[in-house]
Parts: sequence; structure tokens; C-alpha cells
Amino acid sequence: MLHFSRDEFDARRDRLMLEMGEQKLDALMLFAQESMYWLTGYDTFGFCHFQCLVVKADGEMQLLTRSADLRQARHTSTLESISIWRDRGSADPVIELRDMLDDMGLLGARIGVEWATHGLTAANGQMVQERLGSFATLKEASNLVPLLRAVKTPAEIETVREAARLGDEAFDAALPLIRAGANEADILAALQGEVLRQGGDYPANPFIVGSGRDALLCRYKSGRRILDDQDQLTLEWAGVKSQYHAALMKTVIVGRPSERHVELHTAAREALDAVEAAMVPGSSFGDVFDAHAAVMEAHELVRHRLSACGYSLGARYAPSWMDTPMFYSGNPQPIVPDMTLFAHMIIMDSDSDTAMTLGRTYLTTTGAPEPLSRLSLDLISV
Repeated sequence: MLHFSRDEFDARRDRLMLEMGEQKLDALMLFAQESMYWLTGYDTFGFCHFQCLVVKADGEMQLLTRSADLRQARHTSTLESISIWRDRGSADPVIELRDMLDDMGLLGARIGVEWATHGLTAANGQMVQERLGSFATLKEASNLVPLLRAVKTPAEIETVREAARLGDEAFDAALPLIRAGANEADILAALQGEVLRQGGDYPANPFIVGSGRDALLCRYKSGRRILDDQDQLTLEWAGVKSQYHAALMKTVIVGRPSERHVELHTAAREALDAVEAAMVPGSSFGDVFDAHAAVMEAHELVRHRLSACGYSLGARYAPSWMDTPMFYSGNPQPIVPDMTLFAHMIIMDSDSDTAMTLGRTYLTTTGAPEPLSRLSLDLISV
């Protein structure tokens, strides 16, 4: 059930070992599920419980997980050494992790830790610090694997291209359903259903669907609405293949677009063009945001824009498909070739309850970025 070849995983391991050497780490404790998946193929939502993948500087790896994920790890990953901590009244998985580290010869070692991940709760993180702080020297290493993952291999790019195709196909399936009297539930079902029907995956976070005043929201919320004769519908969705995401975002107008809709779409399109021009090697993620912000300021939309305009995409797990780095002011992280980046222009005018969004995923190159979606950027009204 490996989504990539063993040679691909070996190359990723080698990249990680090289970076660990640069940071003088004897080992790395991975708690982020996407890090484990990227490195070994291990594919599970079991990270809601305590688990840890330990990687030594020489490439040796050992996973500590629960019995429920033993077969999952064997079936989906390259891992050969798997230890199990068992649920019971006196269970202390961090003590078992310490014993595993001891068996791996890591007493007194310099060990990097992925602290900043949903795979390590605050409570478990405190236990790791308390029980392992005197066992080894623990070093912050939350960004080590994410920055490696941000630059995609040819095999990953091929997978993201398929995810992007699924995203386009999903919108094609949903668009005919968008009309006055339509139920948001049917539109959402078409978007998600088409991705699944064509062999894609569930997304790392729910698709966004909101009409009327809810079109100004940029998070999923429970509840469905029937579209009015004159309405606005904001959609954010993603094609997903082998956990890799290619996101898109649009606001579709039901009926006749208002003058404000047209104004905001013009600004969103100009901002996206400016972002594309800045999304080149030699620029930083902060430079890309600044290009977006300059257009919004020129259109007097500073109050109605967000403080970020996109982020890296890749293989991600719940609760969010957002990855690092992100487009925000002052982010010095450089744009380099072979990143897959989602740029979203989100304008929410609460004064007039007018929404407008426009976004798609790009592949960075040695020059201009390549849009991975074939969908038009024109304002859509039905």
C-alpha cells in the first residue's frame, strides 16, 4: 500500500539525515503525522493518541504506537521496527518511549523534537519534557521536516497534479447545481463526492460552503441553507490524492452581480496577478504577501482583507490542510522551485455583507509559477 517507491522514501530519509547532520542532532522525535507519512508512508489518523517515530542520525527508525495502529503501520509504511504501548490503567507511553530511546542507545544524546504539531498535545508534551528532559538534551526541531516537505520531488508533483485535476472535476460537478432554490448540502455533496468517486481522499479539513451572510465566513460551520434568487456562495475545496492537497476558492454569484461584487472581484483578480508576479525565486513569502496587500490598499480594502494570503500545500492531516511556510508580512522564507503553494484572495466587506474570494494552487518554477488548475478566474454568475 505504499503510495511512493522505496527509492523515493530512501531519498527522503537521506535528505533528512543530511539536515540532521547540519543541525548536529543525534536523533529526531517525530510527532507530526505528516512527517511520519512523508518519511515512511505511515498513513493513519491514530495521531489523536500518543505515538512517536524516532529517527537516528544513521537512518535507523523505530515507531512507538498503540496496538490499533500496528497493522496500519505494517500495511502502509516502510517501517520494520514497531513498538507498542498498551492501553491500561497505569499506562505511561512516555516512559515506554524513554525505554525505547535507551534501547536505541540515545541516553545523553542531542534529540530534536517536533513540539509544534497537533500530534503532540500540551499534556503529552509536558510529560515528554518532564520524563525525557534529564534523559537527553531536547532541541526544538518543529520546522525541520516541514521545510523539507515544502520542496516537492517529481513523484510528489505528479501526485499534486492529480489532486489538482480532482479539484477541477469537483467544481465541474458542483457548478450545475448552483442556482436559486438549490440546497448547499447538494453542492457540498457534489464537491466532495466527485473527489471520492474518482479515487481521491477526504481533505484534512472540511470544505467551506456558505451563502448569504455566511459567504463572508472562511471556515466550515454546521448547517445548510437554500440559495435565494439573488445570492452569493463562497466555496473553498481541494482535490486530494494520497493525502496531497490542491486547494481552490471561489465566490459564485446567483442572479445579477452587484456593483460591489464586480469591484471586489476586480481587486481580487489584480491581487492574484500581483501575487503570481511575486511568487518567483529571489522573493520571500513576505514579499508575496506584500504584493497582495499593496493591491488591497490601492482599492481601499485594507479593512476587508486578511493578514495572510496563502500557504504551502502538501500531504496533511486533520485538523487543517494549511502547511508551512505561509504568506504573511515579514516572513523571510524564500520562494524556491518545486513548491506547491495556495494563494487565496479573500475580501469580506461586512459593511455591505458582500463577499468575494479567488484562489488556486501553483507550482513554483525557476521563473513564473504554474497554475495547477484549469478553471477560469472570471467572475461566475448563474
